[in-house]
Amino acid sequence: MRLGNYQLFAVGFLCSSTGLHILTATILWEIWERTESAMAIGASGLARAVPVIAFAMLAGHVADRHNRKRIVALTQSCFAIIALLFAAAAWYELPVETLYALLFASGVVRAFNGPSRASLLPLIVPKESFENAVAWNNGIFQAAAISGPLIAGGMIAATGSVAWNYIIVAVLTGVFAITIGFVHPRDSQRSNDPISWHGMLEGVRHIWRSKPILGAITLDLLAVLFGGAIALLPIYADEILHVGPIGYGILRASPYAGALLCAIWLANRKPMENAGPALLWSVAGFGVCMIVFGLSENIIVSVIALAVSGAFDSVSVIVRHVLVQMRTPNQLRGRVSGVNSMFIESSNELGSFESGLVAHWFGSVFSVVSGGIGTLVVVGVISWRFVELRTLRRLSDVGQVE
Repeated sequence: MRLGNYQLFAVGFLCSSTGLHILTATILWEIWERTESAMAIGASGLARAVPVIAFAMLAGHVADRHNRKRIVALTQSCFAIIALLFAAAAWYELPVETLYALLFASGVVRAFNGPSRASLLPLIVPKESFENAVAWNNGIFQAAAISGPLIAGGMIAATGSVAWNYIIVAVLTGVFAITIGFVHPRDSQRSNDPISWHGMLEGVRHIWRSKPILGAITLDLLAVLFGGAIALLPIYADEILHVGPIGYGILRASPYAGALLCAIWLANRKPMENAGPALLWSVAGFGVCMIVFGLSENIIVSVIALAVSGAFDSVSVIVRHVLVQMRTPNQLRGRVSGVNSMFIESSNELGSFESGLVAHWFGSVFSVVSGGIGTLVVVGVISWRFVELRTLRRLSDVGQVE
């Protein structure tokens, strides 16, 4: 945080992340308010997952061949434009299908933004500070994820409209588009591979060869696919806990409050000595928290369960991100980050779709609880199958940032 390069990146990242969390929270509330359908909420996840799956590997290759800083500036500008279109759709009460079309467009932008932003980070901090920078980056993300839903819920309650939320999103993402222009990354070797299927698949091949990375990504993919309950929070806030839009904002912020506290703790302690076991136990703890939340009918218990789940998830995020970046040469980082984004981003959105689908047929409580149980099963299988992950110790031993 004492580095000018990282300060500029951090300010922009904080603003953009806050805006995008306002956007996500607002969209889910608007869709639920207009349809009162769990299936409709689930479909919003599908609308964002499909473009990420379709474009992530291409986006990763583009990030390896071109200026990552310029790509981030362009994608943030696109986020701002899409937010303004959401505001127009809200003001003119356009059909719900319009929201899905804009969600699809935002998914395309996310596919290109993620790999470029992630693979830029190792080039703006010294090698020895990278793990610490990842911890701070995670903390900034969690702080944004706390403030975003609280702002979204508070604004909806105060104005009775979602349109102003989208205007705020446009301003905040625009800030990152500006600040990233003043960041000066180190010169490093770029890929000269022509954009082709063979070149795009290099990221997949690298991950397949590195079993700890493969195990960590697979674990996160399946755990989020089964254990995600965030998409159902509008239903819990409205029909189970009866806390309204402000309570909804608090529920959405709770996992990130726990994650922020954990990230601050991790950023101020020595590196993990048993990173692999810590990752596995943290995901198992996340599954248990989802079961507790699913069964709870008390707002305090629900908030605590979500906060603790976020703390566990913070460990998983840091271990996975450091593994992906430190075991990957710079000319492949964009493609590997693209594959990582495809799995992680799509698992969040497909998890929303799965949660909405199960909730539609069997109820919200069954959806969340069964997902938590599924997460515990996933941890057991991954622990058994990926010995290299189970025995991983210090993250600093897995390679060097180039």
